[in-house]
Amino acid sequence: MSVNTATHDDHHHDADSTDIFGFWLYIMSDCILFASLFATFIVLQSNHNFALNFHHLIDLPYVLAETAFLLVSNFTFGLAVLSMYKNKKCLLKFFLFLTFIFGLGFVGLEVHEFFDFYAHGYNFHMSGAASSFFVLVGTHGFHVSMGLIWIATMIFQFAKFGICGATKRRMTMLGLFWNFLDIVWIFVFTIVYLMGAIK
Repeated sequence: MSVNTATHDDHHHDADSTDIFGFWLYIMSDCILFASLFATFIVLQSNHNFALNFHHLIDLPYVLAETAFLLVSNFTFGLAVLSMYKNKKCLLKFFLFLTFIFGLGFVGLEVHEFFDFYAHGYNFHMSGAASSFFVLVGTHGFHVSMGLIWIATMIFQFAKFGICGATKRRMTMLGLFWNFLDIVWIFVFTIVYLMGAIK
């Protein structure tokens, strides 16, 4: 190996390490963001002067359908990762497309729910608790929407560049991000919807 080749490989390895470190920093900052939003929602909901009394509007079967869409999208993403490691590009793109469809279904259900709340007079300006609800759930939905753009980008990249080291690394990061959103949603479902429905 020549000196130039060795230097290039070292530089590439350093760039990969920096990318991974930067991505984990981003995930940690998102953890702090969502922890703050959850804490704000819980505090405001525990104050009877500001609490959002919307338990009669919570349709648990509907929310369970949202949850199913997101969890199934995580399953199809796992199948896409398995296809990637088996170098089956067509299957990989197919399962990524399914992940995109299920994720889009989740966002569509969430947007419909927001419009339904607004139609019943529950909006962002009602109280601090109402604002915290829409910001918390909306922030998660925004992250899922950004994940959908990332998934669409990966489908394009796999079609153009194939399965290589760079696309595998990006896919791994996307997988961590998508799993993170599933975990956050479980907390949203439990704290916001399930506890809100039984009050």
